[in-house]
Amino acid sequence: MGTRLATALRKGKNGAVVAKEAVLQAKERLGASRVNLSMVYSSSMYDCREVVDVVRKATNNAPLIGASTAGEFTEEKVDRGSVAVGLLCSDDIKIFTAMAKGVTQDPEAAIKEVVAKLPNNVEGYPCLTAILLIDGLSGVGEEVTLLASYLFGKELKIVGGMASDDFKMEKTFVFSDDNVCTDAVGVCLLASKTPLFTSVKHGHTVLSGALKATRCEGNVLYEINNRPAWEIWKEETAQAAKKRGVDVEKLKRPSEIARFFANYILGLATEKEGEYKLRWPASINRDGSLNFTCGIAEGSVFRIMDGSNLEDQINAAEEAAGIAKESAENAGYSEFAGVLVFECAVRQWMLGDRFPESVDRFKKVLPGVPMLGWEAYGEIRLDPGQFSGFHGATTVALVIPNIKGE
Repeated sequence: MGTRLATALRKGKNGAVVAKEAVLQAKERLGASRVNLSMVYSSSMYDCREVVDVVRKATNNAPLIGASTAGEFTEEKVDRGSVAVGLLCSDDIKIFTAMAKGVTQDPEAAIKEVVAKLPNNVEGYPCLTAILLIDGLSGVGEEVTLLASYLFGKELKIVGGMASDDFKMEKTFVFSDDNVCTDAVGVCLLASKTPLFTSVKHGHTVLSGALKATRCEGNVLYEINNRPAWEIWKEETAQAAKKRGVDVEKLKRPSEIARFFANYILGLATEKEGEYKLRWPASINRDGSLNFTCGIAEGSVFRIMDGSNLEDQINAAEEAAGIAKESAENAGYSEFAGVLVFECAVRQWMLGDRFPESVDRFKKVLPGVPMLGWEAYGEIRLDPGQFSGFHGATTVALVIPNIKGE
């Protein structure tokens, strides 16, 4: 049989009904006698507890992971206010799930608790990939990602995202088996006979000169170059924003400000020349400090990035798909069971009605391959040997080869 992924996406007024329709449709498409893993991504408009219960019952309590979202998509449809379900069946992948609460106050303790629940190795399945899902409002995305990489102590790939809540910025949920929790981190460990392949790409370009974070505390950036952070941000972006009809001095509503930051985001230099990891400042405090979805290191040097070129943003999705596919083909794999996409919610804001075009680029690169995607408050992709794996306004992909017949 090899490996198979089947997806479905449905929406309506009642979460339990919507979830049942989605999981039954996915089961029919899977056409297998068992489900090894259920992946569930649900709009926050539904009762996530009901959604998870329905999927667990319909899949005979198969291991389950997922999160609340700000948008959902499959190879067939892009939508919001829906439930997306992906069902995986495989002879070549072993699945293990775990969750811990209290991630906001003590991310290290939470990750240690999760790691202790998962196997150190799986005989006959040497390739390890972790899907990491984190409370989207915890502010510890980077910290949890690095701790997971360190504490697992393996040559392990990590992908994932920060749970979201349709931009309400009130409460996000992580799902693991029967658990539906806030302030939590969930991990799904995929132990496979052969590698899975990951990629990451964004469409922003450098706007400002080098800036220094001179006062930070956790995920709050207070001062840049010894001045209030928001004051510097306005100065550096005013001219570019004006060309797009935006007066930075008139930005008042939280939604306006969040959308503004989607286009003018923080970029940290990486080990590769000219490449940057993005950090989204989701909101402003009264004192002019900025709130991020992960910690910002005091003393770090960064640049403000411009994401207003929509063609670059759409092309970034195609590049992400292409990088993962090329890596797989270079390793000798040309057939694919599916692709999981962790997409940033702010890209939906940036692209607007053109967002489905970016999803179509995945289908262009991987025609006929089932796809399950959702929109997060931060994305994760960390390969062995890397020292930073948290991203914003970015597309992350996990391509699953099908080695049927080997």
